[in-house]
Amino acid sequence: MTAKSQNALIVVTSHDKKGSTGKQTGWYLSEVTHIYYPLIEAGYNVEFASPKGGAAPMDESSLDVKDPDNKRFLDNEKAIGQLQKTIPIATIDPSQYSIIHFAGGHGAMWDFHNNDAINRVAATIYDNGGIVSAVCHGPAALVNIKLASGKYLVDGKDVSAFTNAEEAEVGLTDVVPFLLESKLRERGAKMHPGKNWQDQSIVSERLVTGQNPQSGHSVGKKIVALAATLK
Repeated sequence: MTAKSQNALIVVTSHDKKGSTGKQTGWYLSEVTHIYYPLIEAGYNVEFASPKGGAAPMDESSLDVKDPDNKRFLDNEKAIGQLQKTIPIATIDPSQYSIIHFAGGHGAMWDFHNNDAINRVAATIYDNGGIVSAVCHGPAALVNIKLASGKYLVDGKDVSAFTNAEEAEVGLTDVVPFLLESKLRERGAKMHPGKNWQDQSIVSERLVTGQNPQSGHSVGKKIVALAATLK
């Protein structure tokens, strides 16, 4: 398929512990749902993948059922079933997808950045004219993606991601394996840190990124709007 494919892939973490703290983590609910529903409503078939495949752990702290998208997602047997049987990213054929989105949650900091399959799939989708997106800690997936040109995907692009200031505020600066904002800067990204916990998202060519859970809605809208211009 080409970049005009109506298939979209949401990638979630398989990692469920915050380093040596033993505290539970995983993928962040609203960073899935706020992207899932705009894609569904725009006519996309959405599938879920993860580094390990199979059941993917949700970050229990993200279980906010007052959020209407979260509530209807949790009541969606098909969607929940997909997250119990996520596709191993290594088995994904990137030619079948025009959009790949990396959801956040602290778990992504451990299993997104050094995953060869993530790098291959995302780079191929982008090089084929598709969209790569990520929110909060999801941009951990972006730090080692190189395009066919040999350049890092984020090099020279405007990027939003979980900031060093936000990591310090949640007390995990010394727990995460690296600081996401700093690593993306090292790769040549032009970072746009907003105020802590305020909506901040940005489009740069065919890369859509958001800073934190508060940015999910704007990321979802920007993905769909950008996709409409590529058809």
